[in-house]
Amino acid sequence: MDETDRDMFDTMTFTKASAAVIGTLLVFLLGNWAGSALYNTSGGGHDAGHGDEAHAAATGYVIAVESDDHGAEEEEVEAVPFADLVAAADVEKGAKVWSKCKACHKLEDGKNGTGPHLYGLIDRPIAGVAGFGYSDVLAGMSAEAWTIEALDAWLADPKGFAPGNKMSFKGLKKDGDRANLVAYLATIGG
Repeated sequence: MDETDRDMFDTMTFTKASAAVIGTLLVFLLGNWAGSALYNTSGGGHDAGHGDEAHAAATGYVIAVESDDHGAEEEEVEAVPFADLVAAADVEKGAKVWSKCKACHKLEDGKNGTGPHLYGLIDRPIAGVAGFGYSDVLAGMSAEAWTIEALDAWLADPKGFAPGNKMSFKGLKKDGDRANLVAYLATIGG
């Protein structure tokens, strides 16, 4: 065999091997499709089951199954009042959550950062730090106070609590993080 024949042989061998692999994959896909057609007679995917009307029409009978009502159980769980979460909160964990706030806020009385100082924050009037340039929306809330409940709402979603305020922080989504932070802030100048 000369070199040209050997190159042609190698190309032909590669082509045949590739065709065998592709053919095998097609057989597996066909088998998967056939198996799905045999075992999924309800036509409704994973959600359709033995107790639905489509199954009754296809087989002539319905198999009763237990109701999968996890949603109803979740509605029965009562929400714990935020004040109770704060009472049981971990102040040390709150100090760690504080690290998300300290870039803009200070804890020393009278020392403002980008945001107002948070010394003595609990029950202090909203927009109550003299000389700090609050947004109009927060200045308009100055008759209200930073209660535990107000802080919970503010920390969860500052833009939702006071639309149009200047704070760019997105909020703390976990109840535990907010409760720990409020418990920590209650120890500062309170």
